[in-house]
Amino acid sequence: MGTFGSVMPFPTNLMLSDLVLVDDADYRITEIRGRKTKARRIVELDRAIAVAVSSEQCAVSNHSYSYQHRAAMAGLAVSSGSHVEPAAKVLRRILESPGVHLGPACFDGLSAKLIEGAGFSYCFTSGFSISAARLGLPDTGLISYGEMLDQGRLLTEAVSIPIIGDADNGYGNPINLKRTVKGFIRAGFAGILLEDQVSPKACGHTRGRKVVSLQEAVIKIKAAVDARAEIGSDIVIVARTDARQAVSLDEALLRTKAFADAGADVLFIDALASVEEMRAFCQVSPHIPKMANMLEGGGKTPILTPQQLEDIGYKIVVYPLSLIGVSIRAMQDALAALKGGRIPPPESMPSFEEIKDIVGFNTYYEEEKRYVTGASSEGDGLEKLDLRIPAGSLDGLTTIVPALAGVNIKELVDDVVEGNGGKKLLDFSDSMDERIQEIPRQISWS
Repeated sequence: MGTFGSVMPFPTNLMLSDLVLVDDADYRITEIRGRKTKARRIVELDRAIAVAVSSEQCAVSNHSYSYQHRAAMAGLAVSSGSHVEPAAKVLRRILESPGVHLGPACFDGLSAKLIEGAGFSYCFTSGFSISAARLGLPDTGLISYGEMLDQGRLLTEAVSIPIIGDADNGYGNPINLKRTVKGFIRAGFAGILLEDQVSPKACGHTRGRKVVSLQEAVIKIKAAVDARAEIGSDIVIVARTDARQAVSLDEALLRTKAFADAGADVLFIDALASVEEMRAFCQVSPHIPKMANMLEGGGKTPILTPQQLEDIGYKIVVYPLSLIGVSIRAMQDALAALKGGRIPPPESMPSFEEIKDIVGFNTYYEEEKRYVTGASSEGDGLEKLDLRIPAGSLDGLTTIVPALAGVNIKELVDDVVEGNGGKKLLDFSDSMDERIQEIPRQISWS
């Protein structure tokens, strides 16, 4: 019990990716073979926020467990009951629960699935990573609202955990920002991060950052709150300021207090330069959760452990570069191997079977079994496909097509049918666009 890959006698009606509670430990179903079910323990999953559409208490082989079916829908998580719960509500419960909560940054559907599979309760989209992965360009305001929104839909559809979306500076004035907030809500995001930089923006830990006035920054947060109310959403608004590097620490602290008063749900000062500055930030509006950004690889903010961050006063911590960073290095190593005439070493990548499982082949195969028809067959092979276009659908052109083609199409079709026992693509006798029917051997022109 409690080890990865544990095999347990779960009920046969479980499906892949179901969450299971066994002897007070969480597991996710990873493999189903006959009467044996393999599950992986989810160490970091908070059962208080486990998502489910149904729950059933059972007792098998002296184990007490409950299983909970998950639902993957854009912007929706599920609670222990029969109703579907908005992802924003799940995220708010995370913010209200004890401890500090870690959220790696995702940039595509695969990275989001890996984060969820690792047991994290939420994830965060990094504009830096998405700009790099989608465009191959730096995070300097080049990626558009539409591109971020499109990428967001793919992310929220790929997983059932809540996702905080990076909306940069809202892509314009307060009216533009309201449209951005509503778009992110419809895309299924549980939270939205808005910053106070001018356009075009600069990456948080790079040079060239400039911020709008305090008054404009506050108005934009109020506009976000209004947009949320107008659409009847409870999306979590994360208000970020870049004033620490653009102006001063005092200005950044002043802005976060003003953002809290304007209705922001989470506060974030990017690029704080010391632990002392981080402590000063967490003392502002102490009732409002604070977000920390641990820029891996060398940013301006000290890299601290989760426990240290919790002691300072942070509630959520995001890691923007871990996945995109290791992906870049791994791809560079693989390309170097291929360039040298070798394949990447086996230990550097998952097996093909593991890759298939990660992207969902096994889940697909299990679900496919629910929709088997009499004509369906498993495995490889040939399947006969009958397809006909009635001549009537060509609006009488069958009488002139042979002349235009310079050949007798009817004779060519007849030769194919007589020689191979096949069926014709064009039924020249079906001049009225009738339903598909058996094609007679002898056909006359329409």
